[in-house]
Amino acid sequence: MLDALKVFTTVITGLMVGVEFSVSFVINPILNRLPEDSRVLGRAHGGRMLGALMPVWYVASLALTAAWAVTGRHHPGTGLVVTAAALLILSVVMSLLLLVPINNRGKTWTPENRPADWEEQATRWDRYHYARVAVIIAAFTLLVTALA
Repeated sequence: MLDALKVFTTVITGLMVGVEFSVSFVINPILNRLPEDSRVLGRAHGGRMLGALMPVWYVASLALTAAWAVTGRHHPGTGLVVTAAALLILSVVMSLLLLVPINNRGKTWTPENRPADWEEQATRWDRYHYARVAVIIAAFTLLVTALA
């Protein structure tokens, strides 16, 4: 049972990391090369779609990691799993304090109603997102290490 939990947690968290990595290094660079109106619409749609999906994924990854830490507390690698859980908590806090407020504004933008500083806000979101991606990559790396 514990082995299945370890693998499931690692896969779910790894998929989340892959999606967030692709947002930073694939999706947003593509959007940033589009004409301004299309860029606003693309980022707004992405903000709505991923803004609905990712919170569930972050909480699920954290809950699974916590379950692994509790269930496997007497097994080797528990310290790594606890540290991964702490990093996932940090990623949720970063999301709530830094990224979600910008995303909540950006997902309503259209070419007609975007604020004058929309590009500055989008760039700020991107910088925060890079930091969050680094945190969840570190958490994922710890989970993989604990799995091995």
